[in-house]
Amino acid sequence: MSVTYLEAIREAQAHALAADPRVFLYGQDIGGFGGAFKATKNLSSQFPGRVLDAPLSEDAIVGIAIGAAIEGMRPIVEMQFADFSTCGFNQIVNQAATLFYRTAVPCPIVVRLPSGGTSGAGPFHSQSMEAIYAHYPGLIVMTPATVEDAYSMLLEAIAIDDPVIFCEHKLLYNHLKAESLPHEAVPARKARLARQGRDVTVVTYSAMVHESLAAAEELVADGYEIEVVDLRCVKPLDTDAILASVARTGRLLCVGEAWSWGGVSAEVIARVASEGYGLLDAPPQRLNAKETPVPFHPDLWSSHRPTALAITSSLRRVLEF
Repeated sequence: MSVTYLEAIREAQAHALAADPRVFLYGQDIGGFGGAFKATKNLSSQFPGRVLDAPLSEDAIVGIAIGAAIEGMRPIVEMQFADFSTCGFNQIVNQAATLFYRTAVPCPIVVRLPSGGTSGAGPFHSQSMEAIYAHYPGLIVMTPATVEDAYSMLLEAIAIDDPVIFCEHKLLYNHLKAESLPHEAVPARKARLARQGRDVTVVTYSAMVHESLAAAEELVADGYEIEVVDLRCVKPLDTDAILASVARTGRLLCVGEAWSWGGVSAEVIARVASEGYGLLDAPPQRLNAKETPVPFHPDLWSSHRPTALAITSSLRRVLEF
């Protein structure tokens, strides 16, 4: 029996609820309704009184979760869409992120963000917020790209005493499957070598891992071996894994679904340029979404975000240098 990315997230929450009485879930319509994407389906009946429906106020949701964490609980907050988390932005970046620094009191909350675009979702339900939250000291930002990581990284996030922004990609919810859930896992803050290669390093994360792997496979026919590094966690960033890969290939392409300005791709290139300049045989490049709001129309959306075809084209340009 296969397990979907969404089911892995649900199972991780069920495991955490069963294992630790301090854990509870909080969010809009996550109780009997099971959440907008059914990530909490049936959990309210399995764990009465611990899967709580919240008011329509992200600011209040995060504030209540922070208060509960101060009192010793370990809340998991579900935002219906990552975009809506900006309504709770002050609580996340000015309260949760700074709490331990200011008071030496831990703030073990997890904020789950259904992230990224899907066909027809448009500009208010498709944003990738990871770089915004990665900007703030005190926050850990996870971006799982596989079913196994969706499960194991969420469990690790719940166990961490720091606030974690957990960016789960909506496009992967029901499309991505695995044979089973893992019994052991690589630490969340370590990057994963998703594909070995010798000619170019692609550094990416979340749904773009799968587009990048497809692009790498396309170039095999031309004799190229593309290495793909899955960051898994964008804050902190596993710089050592990135530099080790660039040392093997001499070329770098960063791929992200978010906009390029001030993004994760920009940070990766800045670190490679400053700490691994001598490893490069070509200028490092990046490929991100176009600098427009996310389009509604499926055809426009597919050309707005990086696809395997666009990544293949970018890789060819890097190889030609």
